[in-house]
Amino acid sequence: MRQIILDTETTGLETSQGHRIIEIGCVEMIDRRVTDNHWHFYVNPEREVDAGAFEVHGISNEFLLDKPLFADLADDFLAYVKGAELVIHNAPFDIGFLNYELKLLDDDKPMLGDICSVRDTLVEARQKHPGQKNSLDALCKRYDIDNSHRSVHGALLDARILADVYLFMTGGQTTLGLEQDEIRSSAEIEADANLVATGGPLPVWHGGEASEQAHLEYLKFLAEQCDEPAWR
Repeated sequence: MRQIILDTETTGLETSQGHRIIEIGCVEMIDRRVTDNHWHFYVNPEREVDAGAFEVHGISNEFLLDKPLFADLADDFLAYVKGAELVIHNAPFDIGFLNYELKLLDDDKPMLGDICSVRDTLVEARQKHPGQKNSLDALCKRYDIDNSHRSVHGALLDARILADVYLFMTGGQTTLGLEQDEIRSSAEIEADANLVATGGPLPVWHGGEASEQAHLEYLKFLAEQCDEPAWR
């Protein structure tokens, strides 16, 4: 499954006030593994950045002057995301701005909903942690993800952090350092499933000292999320 973890930075909060995108950051994930195939550009918005927005992301008008226009990037961007599931924190904001930019081109470009599916991690976080803060920073703290290098918002940086948050939030683990050749084959998994179904003895898989330590650390993390873990 191909997913694109996506984030944007903008000149302000409302497209109705003519605000535009100034940065797009995309991180590719295939079968829950982050790849090196990211897509990242700064964009000349052809207008000034609001002072409030500058305080959030620190991207200045002067920095953006020589950057490409969205029109110059649109085809490449659409080709990159086509057919993927977009994973976005507060998706209506980013999708709204991207579709707004596409409409401004007046070039019969597809809207993102026509070529991608969209997954909103903010909605999922609110369902998983009702009544709690569910900003990206709050989720990093909750899942013990290091975001100390995030002094200001940045689209590519935030997309990479969101990839980690998404994996933790949906049951994945990003700290064990598993390599591709450590993944068990579908045949091995199916063989174990058959043993369970027939009541046969199950093989014991020894992961070694490093694996055991990682397991203990993850159990500690889980224990901190609830009052009385079932295994105690």
